[in-house]
Amino acid sequence: MPVLVFLFEAVLISLSGVMAPGPMTAVIVSKGTKSPHSGAQIAIGHGIIEFPLMIAIFYGFGYIINFSYIKEIIGIAGGLFLLIMCIGMFCSINKVEVRTDKYTYSPMLAGILISIGNPYFIIWWATVGAALILRSAKFGILWFLIFALLHWLCDFLWCSFLSSLSFRGRQFFGRKFQRCVFTICGVFLLFFSGKFIFDAVRLLIR
Repeated sequence: MPVLVFLFEAVLISLSGVMAPGPMTAVIVSKGTKSPHSGAQIAIGHGIIEFPLMIAIFYGFGYIINFSYIKEIIGIAGGLFLLIMCIGMFCSINKVEVRTDKYTYSPMLAGILISIGNPYFIIWWATVGAALILRSAKFGILWFLIFALLHWLCDFLWCSFLSSLSFRGRQFFGRKFQRCVFTICGVFLLFFSGKFIFDAVRLLIR
């Protein structure tokens, strides 16, 4: 059945996207040291942004996110947000006890902000994601909704798995593991922060 083949392909493509290392992975792992459920909360925040975006693309508004200045603004804002998170992580490494609850934002809010501030998330939906939505539309709105739910479930399950793994690692290895996780995640966030801003500025000065 063609629609089942499409859904299988969509799941594989979705998993390849969500499992790719990125700023959200770093945040999930760092917050997972505090709670094994933080990944699920981050996925819910991510879905709050992703579902309306998928619906907008389905109804033909996807062209808006292809405007170059939109991507540039998102890149700079997202890079600055990741930089703030990075500084917070590095500042907490040398504390007597590393605590993730010192941050004012919740995991759900982090999922929302990272989704909004990630230009590659927007680019993915403007290209790969839009192509998948157009294919799902051929089978009708019901199958589009099924595709949207399956795509988000890939995010939800992977994020939940990562945070649970991080929490178990903290329990097993203790404070040293937590400091190591924060150091690695801080480096990743610093890298992506610089990349987001650099790519956006490069487009602006062309």
